[in-house]
Amino acid sequence: MNRYQAGLILEGGGMKGVYTAGVLDYFMKHEVEFSSCYGVSAGACQLCNYMSKQYKRSYRVFMNYLDDPEYFGWKSLLLTGDIFGAKMCYDTVPNELDLFDYDTANAYPGKCYAVITDVNTAKPVYYPMIDLRKDMIGVRASSSLPLVSKNVIIDGVPYLDGGISDSIPLLKSIEDQNKKNVLILTKASDYRKKESSHMRLLKIKYRAFPELVKAMQERHVHYNHVMDLIEEYERDGKIFVIRPQNQNSVNRLERDKEKLKALYLEGYHDAKRSFKQMTQYLEKE
Repeated sequence: MNRYQAGLILEGGGMKGVYTAGVLDYFMKHEVEFSSCYGVSAGACQLCNYMSKQYKRSYRVFMNYLDDPEYFGWKSLLLTGDIFGAKMCYDTVPNELDLFDYDTANAYPGKCYAVITDVNTAKPVYYPMIDLRKDMIGVRASSSLPLVSKNVIIDGVPYLDGGISDSIPLLKSIEDQNKKNVLILTKASDYRKKESSHMRLLKIKYRAFPELVKAMQERHVHYNHVMDLIEEYERDGKIFVIRPQNQNSVNRLERDKEKLKALYLEGYHDAKRSFKQMTQYLEKE
């Protein structure tokens, strides 16, 4: 077992998260664990299977249920308000179809968090993933994309996608005293976010939540600032980053299985290619 006192940060990106699944499967194969883990949106979903040590479970879930309208699609959105069907994703699949190992996940020796956004304040909340039989609601909130998902209510407070408020929680990990950090990103190094093309719809749907609208309007500015910081820290050897080498055509709601398979394999091979360098970084005094 290779356990490191370091942060593991998993970016979201919808179906682009299959890249992260590939990286984490390689980590699982080599029994790599981190003392602190932070998952955002799809990254929080991948973190669950990393905690449970279920090799290739993420990949199976990505591939096996894409064509099921109760799992993913516009029919689910129209009938339930969620483009990813909540009952299917967080109940039927883990408890009936592809069993999730709650006991192993709950025994993970590090601290794990799903990043969620408070709809009222637009501030990030780092939701502890301690007992996933009850804390899975935090993962669901983290993965609830604006416009195509309902707010998730936790203790009376509405939450949405963690990417709105903290897409890549590097500064949070540093604040938590993690002196070394491994980031798994889902976009190439030259990617920079633009202002959402859906701002008009976002302003209408979330007009009762002005702070949330403001955060979504400014999200690209904060995201790009963090990406610039990552570039600087990576250049100085302060962090270690694994990400796609080039931009790809996989989108957040991708349904092409061949594209998803290729991106999964890319993640797996990128982890393999950089594994020795990563372990040297983590073990360096």
